[in-house]
Amino acid sequence: MRTFSLCFVFAAALLHAQSRNLDIYWVDTEGGAATLIVSPSGQSMLVDTGNPGDRDAKRIADAAKTAGLQRIDMLVITHFHGDHVGGVPALAKLIPIQMFYDHGDSIEAGNSPQTTKLWDDYKGLAESKRVILKPGDKIPLNGIDVTVVSANGEVIQKPINGGSSNPTCQNALQKDTDKTENGRSTGFMLSYGKFKFLDVGDLTWDRESMLACPVNKVGTVTLFQATHHGFVNGQSGAPALVWAVNPQVVIVNDGPRKGLEGDAFETITKIPRLEDTWQVHRALKNDASHNTKEQQIANLEETADCKGFWIKASVSPDGRFTVTNGRNGYSKMYTAQP
Repeated sequence: MRTFSLCFVFAAALLHAQSRNLDIYWVDTEGGAATLIVSPSGQSMLVDTGNPGDRDAKRIADAAKTAGLQRIDMLVITHFHGDHVGGVPALAKLIPIQMFYDHGDSIEAGNSPQTTKLWDDYKGLAESKRVILKPGDKIPLNGIDVTVVSANGEVIQKPINGGSSNPTCQNALQKDTDKTENGRSTGFMLSYGKFKFLDVGDLTWDRESMLACPVNKVGTVTLFQATHHGFVNGQSGAPALVWAVNPQVVIVNDGPRKGLEGDAFETITKIPRLEDTWQVHRALKNDASHNTKEQQIANLEETADCKGFWIKASVSPDGRFTVTNGRNGYSKMYTAQP
């Protein structure tokens, strides 16, 4: 009887673990980036760590605790700017990090004491547990397909996810090659059944165009994390890519005064099948017509008063997913379309 009981408990626990959803948290780093992904098996992948210091690291650790995590299994650093890699040392003191993934060595280390420290601090923690990614590689998140679509200034050569000829490339605006770490951002496509999520970090306009033209190499997606905190200063947000991936939902991990400048919000609103936009911050430099609905904005105030609320997407195996605002508990359900 005891053996039967133990087996039953184990089977019930396994069923519970397998029945949980895929969860994605956009943690507020106030103009930096941190996206925490937890697979149905409970394995975790954190993408970027926000700014140097304790504030962003504590917010990430709190989100990890909310998700029931004891460690970060995989940390993906899209590129080596302070608002993406700066939080690594502080975070490593709060929660164990098992493996580190990145695009290769920083091209800006040595340019200044700040960039040198960012690189040295990261390398010191990651060196013996580090994996260098290239386009086409897979990141081994249990039960989820994660394909690298950009890294170190290169993009995938062959289309995935039904990618095909892209008519929006005709007369598309071209911009000069970016020579900073932004253009080397590691980007990935996450697939969980019908649900597709695209995050390309701070990939710049020229590299976005490489992904999109003349062939859209990543197909259409369900949810898109707006590039570069909401197309910062027109450096990112090439319509040829944004409109071709044609997301149902866009999440903008912006800051109160970083992201959604100029034509950025209009680019998002012109996505053909867009159902909704959610913002981590209200763009305080914009009027109400250039922000999404207030109930879908996690943080409304300036940095000094910010509480750092997150946005979360919870995705079930059948493609239905719910997005929730951590500030007010408001949530909305969607169904992933082909």
